[in-house]
Amino acid sequence: MSSSTAKTLFEKVWSDHLVQDETPETPAVLYIDLHLIHEVTTPQAFTLLRQKNLAVRRPDLTLGTMDHSTPTTPVHSFKDLAVVGESAAKQVVAMQDNCAEFGLELLGFESDQRGIVHVIGPELGATQPGKTIVCGDSHTSTHGAFGALAFGIGTTEVGHVLATQCLLQRKPKTLSINVSGGLQPGVTAKDVILAIIGQIGVDGGTGHCIEYRGAAIESMDMEARMTVCNMSIEAGARAGMIAPDEITLAYLEGKPRVPQGSAWSVAAERWLSLRSDQGASYDKTVDIDGSKLQPMVTFGTNPGMVISVADPVPDADGNASFQKALDYMQVVPGKPLSESPVDVVFVGSCTNSRISDLQQAADILRGRKVADGVRMLVVPGSQQIKKEAEALGLDKIFSASGAEWRESGCSMCLGMNGDTVPKGQLSVSTSNRNFEGRQGIGARTVLASPMTAAASAIEGRVADPRPYLRD
Repeated sequence: MSSSTAKTLFEKVWSDHLVQDETPETPAVLYIDLHLIHEVTTPQAFTLLRQKNLAVRRPDLTLGTMDHSTPTTPVHSFKDLAVVGESAAKQVVAMQDNCAEFGLELLGFESDQRGIVHVIGPELGATQPGKTIVCGDSHTSTHGAFGALAFGIGTTEVGHVLATQCLLQRKPKTLSINVSGGLQPGVTAKDVILAIIGQIGVDGGTGHCIEYRGAAIESMDMEARMTVCNMSIEAGARAGMIAPDEITLAYLEGKPRVPQGSAWSVAAERWLSLRSDQGASYDKTVDIDGSKLQPMVTFGTNPGMVISVADPVPDADGNASFQKALDYMQVVPGKPLSESPVDVVFVGSCTNSRISDLQQAADILRGRKVADGVRMLVVPGSQQIKKEAEALGLDKIFSASGAEWRESGCSMCLGMNGDTVPKGQLSVSTSNRNFEGRQGIGARTVLASPMTAAASAIEGRVADPRPYLRD
């Protein structure tokens, strides 16, 4: 195939869904295959529909869940919502009322399929290769791990998609990130994406859709790939994608919402064709040697301020904003983070709350104890994952170590549901953002993998997980 006709994975999915091409004056119109909704970014959108006397265009392509504002302690009645605060409780109640009024499927408190929106889509098989997927949440990029084109959208855009099943969008450029080699023991997908962000910066992907490629990516299971694509946004990208392969098919086969019977074979064949053509060109290319990566941790107040767990904190070199971040985090240039005592450890979020993430943390914690003075929360990404983890006995490992085992939800990732880090305390978190106050007013956040988080809980300081690995 000539380079002039060769297409990237992104270009294939984009062109398949193009209703109207963009012009200098107007963005493109894209058809949307799946609209995922949750309680935080929908109230204004539903109000817009009422004001315009509009119905939802495709209720069958809209799936709702509740995750951001829901408590991770058991909910037996609406009285139990008081723990999350009045505003969050109102969002939950409004979500139930709005979905009922507009005839939309909602995985509510009574559903054993409820969970974080970017966890339940894949585990139900609603997320599929080649689809366009949107949600009023920036980490919708997670679904790109399946070869879907997935965008986070704003509240107004949520209303537009509900009303039209289309999205106005400028076509992004393409960025190929090739991660070669094999990962060392103790190095995970979370370390890979943190290293990528550290190399290209939090604006390195701005205006682009990233395609992750290379041996290190191809060897990952689907849950690891989701972790990588999830944090494309922290690199500034519009979306992140990985070409579907046999690993993708093995994950999806038998899921309740994928094609069944003979339709599965047809879909699988089509999905495997969704690869960048040989000779396809990208606007930018970045190469990373995965075999040289180490466990990574953030030391500042954005995900690009990242070092390997054993490295010293870099100097600000006169950069005022950099120094402000160091002061906020209370870290000292020239010293490793291992000298920073830890108050809270959080394992969860749409980045790292799947069963393999929980298994990695449990393997480190098994037979060991969380350090005195450290509070550790382990929050599964969905009720299904919670059930699976309990069947494997992971909950008992966490509880025996001194960690708290919770119900599913976004939890401490964003501190708006009752789970917060107290002012001034240091949290080692498997979530995706370490901005000032992200996990609570005045909270300090170190982003890390589930392994590093578990090791840090044991030592009571930021710790390298590799000494805790088992043969």
